[in-house]
Amino acid sequence: MDRRSFLRLGLGSLAWMALAPRLARAGARAARAKACILLYMEGGPSQIDTWDPKPGRPTGGEFRAIGTKVAGMQVSEHLPLLAARARELAIVRSLTSKEGNHQRARHLMHTGYPPQGGVDHPALGSIVGATRGTEGRQLPTYVSVGGPGEDAGFLSPALSPFIVQKPTQGVKYLAHAQGIGDARFADRMALWRGLEDGFAATHAGDGLPAGQKALGEQAIAMMSAPATAAFKIDDEPAKVRDAYGDSEIGAGCLMARRLVEAGVPFVEVTQKGWDTHKDNFATVKELSGHLDRAMSALLGDLTSRGLLRSTLVLWMGDFGRTPQINANGGRDHYPKCTSVVLAGGGVRGGQVIGATDADGVEIAERPVTVPDLFRSVARLLDVDPDVVRMAPSGRPIKTVDGGQEIRELVG
Repeated sequence: MDRRSFLRLGLGSLAWMALAPRLARAGARAARAKACILLYMEGGPSQIDTWDPKPGRPTGGEFRAIGTKVAGMQVSEHLPLLAARARELAIVRSLTSKEGNHQRARHLMHTGYPPQGGVDHPALGSIVGATRGTEGRQLPTYVSVGGPGEDAGFLSPALSPFIVQKPTQGVKYLAHAQGIGDARFADRMALWRGLEDGFAATHAGDGLPAGQKALGEQAIAMMSAPATAAFKIDDEPAKVRDAYGDSEIGAGCLMARRLVEAGVPFVEVTQKGWDTHKDNFATVKELSGHLDRAMSALLGDLTSRGLLRSTLVLWMGDFGRTPQINANGGRDHYPKCTSVVLAGGGVRGGQVIGATDADGVEIAERPVTVPDLFRSVARLLDVDPDVVRMAPSGRPIKTVDGGQEIRELVG
């Protein structure tokens, strides 16, 4: 090799070394999640009795801790199926906030912002919908199963969640009312559109009429959309339904998988009953049994269908619960220490991030804030966390209110 060839080879190698990290980052961006399934534990789950056990401590409670497929990682004895899938899970044990009121905490955990006067912040699901776009879709971009979710705030009403209260009952009223044929229905919709346009013409500068009309058009489109079959979980084979379990959270998780498969980018599934001020252990045992079966079946189903890599699964609730057990055998509100679990969507599983102290009273290492979590989730979903949207008051609102990415999450 002559000198000129040697120099060319050397410079080429240096250029490749400089470009490689950029190409790797670009590849990671390309692999980010297309959809998110949020499993929301309404009322605030006990972190000690689920993902952050304290065996042998005065605060540990009645449950045993069991090992998982990840060395050194323990969870509650009532989550054995999820323990077997621990290599897919990233457990954050050090989330902390100051919101201990249910309503305020739910707003914070759905939007990333504490409630503030003068601004109704949009839910994460609504922001994902705004990023993905609503044009040409047969189904809403944000579906909430088993609970109300959180609304679109100052964004278009068409980005608020489509609510399915009972997943076992599917969606009602998609057909025309009795005695109303296609022609008569079309005439009624033409009349409605004319009224909407007339109202919008007299309210120039107000974005609400356009958003309201978009919501109506979305409902009309759904009435004849083949994709609404995704709501019919009874179409699944009995073996698949049985895997998810005979519970509302099981039916909700199965519907979530069907909706993601049909192209819905954000589905929230609510499990109620976690506000365990009394009789904590019997209640959490029952809830955990249903959750364990439903969430593990969801992860397995997504994996078998090749969807887990492109679907972020996020488990969280209002806040944590007190390490101390009260006189009624319950645990009270405790936002200081909360656990969150992530899987799929490019998340590096098989790890625990952060820790609480021996009794679960304080964050001992790697504190994570709600903005940290939301910034990380936004990046995983390929949503720019720094986009600024203007509230009706003229106030600029970022997608995420500061925070730092949880670097350990990305595989």
